[in-house]
Amino acid sequence: VQLQACGGGLVQPGESLRLSCVVSGSIFGNHIMGWSRQVPGKERLTIATITTNGRALYAESVEGRFTISRDSAKNTVSLEMDGLKPEDTGIYYCNARTSQYRQPVYWGLGTQVTVSS
Repeated sequence: VQLQACGGGLVQPGESLRLSCVVSGSIFGNHIMGWSRQVPGKERLTIATITTNGRALYAESVEGRFTISRDSAKNTVSLEMDGLKPEDTGIYYCNARTSQYRQPVYWGLGTQVTVSS
């Protein structure tokens, strides 16, 4: 199983960015997909998850600005980030878990997002 994320970069406050994560292996159809964020000196936190039937949950810090989606035909989970703020800066990781109440069991390599003027 591999999770390959891409789409990070440097943007200015207020701009948008889209992250994508391609999942290889047979887990996509039966795992909850998600995105987590880690900033230096702090723990990695989950900011968005989406179930196999499309139910999305968001951390309060990104609710209303970020949208998670999944494409079963492409085995891809995406994170559309609008209205980016400097505090959104961090390394973003896609992940997969079997339950909302459990930690992810699969992780991709992170992609850096920097929001700065």
